[in-house]
Amino acid sequence: MAPAKQNPEQNKPNRLVKEKSPYLLQHAHNPVDWYPWGEEAFEKARREDKPIFLSIGYSTCYWCHVMEREVFENDELAALMNTCVVSIKVDREERPEIDRIYMSALTAMTGSGGWPMSMFLTPDLKPFFGATYIPPTPRYGRAGFGEVITRIHEVWTSDRNRALTAGENITEYLRELTTPDPGSVDLTNEVLHRAYAEFSQSYDSVHGGFGRAPKFPRPVVFSFLLRYFKRTGIPEALDMT
Repeated sequence: MAPAKQNPEQNKPNRLVKEKSPYLLQHAHNPVDWYPWGEEAFEKARREDKPIFLSIGYSTCYWCHVMEREVFENDELAALMNTCVVSIKVDREERPEIDRIYMSALTAMTGSGGWPMSMFLTPDLKPFFGATYIPPTPRYGRAGFGEVITRIHEVWTSDRNRALTAGENITEYLRELTTPDPGSVDLTNEVLHRAYAEFSQSYDSVHGGFGRAPKFPRPVVFSFLLRYFKRTGIPEALDMT
C-alpha cells in the first residue's frame, strides 16, 4: 500500500479549503474528495448511487490526527474512498446536533462511541455501519480501512437490502429513543446487576478500560461502578474504575 504523503499541503485543495472550521481546514489538502455537510454532498450520493462515508471529529482529538495521517493522507486509500463513497467531514464542535444523532447511532450499533466517528450512511442519511478509529491495515483486532471500505462497496452493490435494512432498523431505534416514555421504570436491583454484568464482560483486566483499542474515557460508566461498589461492596466494581 502506498505510504501517506509527507507534505499533504502540496496536494490540490479540496472543498474544505472554503470552510471556517479549524478542524475542516486541517483536512483541506487531503487527497480525499471531502465535502462539508450539505445538500451538494447528498445530491452527489443520490446521483451516483453511492453510500456516504461520514467522518466526525474535532481539532484537538489525538486519534482524529492519527487517522488523518494514516488513512486520509494515503493516496491509495483516498483513491478508494473517491471511487466507492461520497466522503463528508464534520466538526463536532461546529455541528453538535449532527454529532449527537450519529453518536447515538454508533452507540446503538457497537455499545460504545468516540472520535473520530466513522459512519457509513445510505444516500438518505440513514446509518448502516459505524466505527471509531479505523487503522489503515489490520491492527488492534480491527479490519483495515481498505478492507472495510471494499466490503462496504461489495455490500452496497451486491447485497444492498442488507445495508438498507440495517439503516431502517437503526433509524427506527433512534426514533423510539426520542419518543417520550409514558411511564417510569423502577430501577430494581436486577437492572443494576445486569448492567454491572455487561460492564464486567467488556472490561479489559490486563490493560484497563472497556472493549478493544482504541479506548476512550467513559465517565458515566465509572460513575455507575463507583455507585455500584458503594451499594454492594463488590471490590471488582471499584477495580474497574
